[in-house]
Amino acid sequence: MKHLLLGDEAIAQGAIDAGLSGVYAYPGTPSTEITEYIQLQEKRAAKGIFCQWATNEKTAMEGALGMSYMGKRALVCMKHVGMNVCADAFMNAAITGVNGGLVVVAADDPSMHSSQNEQDSRFYAKFAMVPCLEPSNQQEAYDMMHYAFDLSESLRTPILLRVTTRMAHSRAVVEIMDTPREQNVLSAPENTNHFILLPAFARRNYAELVEAQTDFIQTSEESQYNSYTKGSNPKKAIITTGIAYNYLMEAMRQLGEKEQGETILKIAQYPLPKALINQMVADGAEEILVMEEGQPVVEELLRGMVPSTVVVKGRLTGNLPRMGELTPDSVFLALSNSEASNSSKGIQYPIPEIVVGRPPALCQGCGHRDMYAALNEVAAEYADSKVFGDIGCYTLGALSPFRAIHACVEMGASITMAKGAADAGQFPAFAVIGDSTFTHSGMTGLLDCVNSKANVVVLISDNLTTGMTGGQDSAGTGRLEAICCGLGVEPEHVRVVVPLPKNMEEIKQVLREEIAYNGTSVVIARRECIQTLKRHLKAKK
Repeated sequence: MKHLLLGDEAIAQGAIDAGLSGVYAYPGTPSTEITEYIQLQEKRAAKGIFCQWATNEKTAMEGALGMSYMGKRALVCMKHVGMNVCADAFMNAAITGVNGGLVVVAADDPSMHSSQNEQDSRFYAKFAMVPCLEPSNQQEAYDMMHYAFDLSESLRTPILLRVTTRMAHSRAVVEIMDTPREQNVLSAPENTNHFILLPAFARRNYAELVEAQTDFIQTSEESQYNSYTKGSNPKKAIITTGIAYNYLMEAMRQLGEKEQGETILKIAQYPLPKALINQMVADGAEEILVMEEGQPVVEELLRGMVPSTVVVKGRLTGNLPRMGELTPDSVFLALSNSEASNSSKGIQYPIPEIVVGRPPALCQGCGHRDMYAALNEVAAEYADSKVFGDIGCYTLGALSPFRAIHACVEMGASITMAKGAADAGQFPAFAVIGDSTFTHSGMTGLLDCVNSKANVVVLISDNLTTGMTGGQDSAGTGRLEAICCGLGVEPEHVRVVVPLPKNMEEIKQVLREEIAYNGTSVVIARRECIQTLKRHLKAKK
């Protein structure tokens, strides 16, 4: 049976058909559609597949590890920066090993289309010393989920599956299996000591992980997804990974494959298949061009694996752009040895004069707009106020017409950076954070503020959803006041306002009163996201 699927949807369908019992995730572009696809499957509930957004990526990873502990197959989904949040659990899961299959999907975002950085999740696989898979097309993404769960259970280790934005958000026809695999039966591990990381047990487990690297490398060398093709001109060789393989094939068609004749090693499973690389050298490779989406992971590792006489080229040498996504054009230039070579910032094309810049902006009718309008007026009453922002739709408050925030670093940083600024003597110090981001990683920062009686005003812009990623459920909906009071904020300094133009004077007065309070206060600006409101009203008709 054939379906037209996004890369994300192919991963999701592959997981379901591989006998998935639970998916744990926090929304983030470009990974969000994996979990949403599973949520929308009519047969999901009948199959008993658990599918609910986690509070953050760490809790998602831990929940999945718990399901794996009971012998079931579990999936964890996140964008690349989410790997930073779940790193503690992820690294230790490599030490404990798994019981039921455990696959972690990390969706990287080269060129930072919707991200703060363009880190490469393959480093986490190397860091944790676990296998990593990287599909080059949607069919591979689907097929790899079956393979990944089987591999996880046979090697007793988590598997990292890494995709990039173009892979996640492009569509292709995918052949779906007719008979999905049944879910695993409930079965706790016989040796529970493996999951108790006391030093004595952890040292033993770690030694086993190190010893298992030989097996991990062998599975890569034997993997159906790694392919080696000796060319007619083996002195020149190419190693390519993920979606870059498609760009290579396109460029070779343009140049004429027979005229090129390079030996090609396609890598879709890590650790690097040493035997295949050695074969490339034995066949006479004198120059290896590495084409990989993301950071130069393979290129760097390769330099320590091949003789010094073999020239390794790629992102580090300027043959491909050092930053951003690869493109068919950049790969074509690298392959053709064009003088118009790739700059460190990628291929630059002049923008036609007719094209007008359209920076993103908060939606018309958005409650964040009215919150910022009030905040700006009050902040202007002080000589040097500072507003620390956070990750979400409201980050757009940094742009015109508001230009309201002075910093935005990562999830949850607004509150703790405001605290640090207040500790340094800054007054007034504001933190602006959304409801979902607050429960994701802002609560601990607020507890720090309470414990040190930091003179900080925290504005939680509560639109009752996770708006930036499409309107998913927010973990704190209906409970923010209780959470803040539970963390120790004085109840009289947990204030709720409704961000509407008619309430502007009230909001400004509340802000002034909380600024005057020498301690930690929270102002919750609550109004439903205009987009989810539209959907709810439409559904009622």
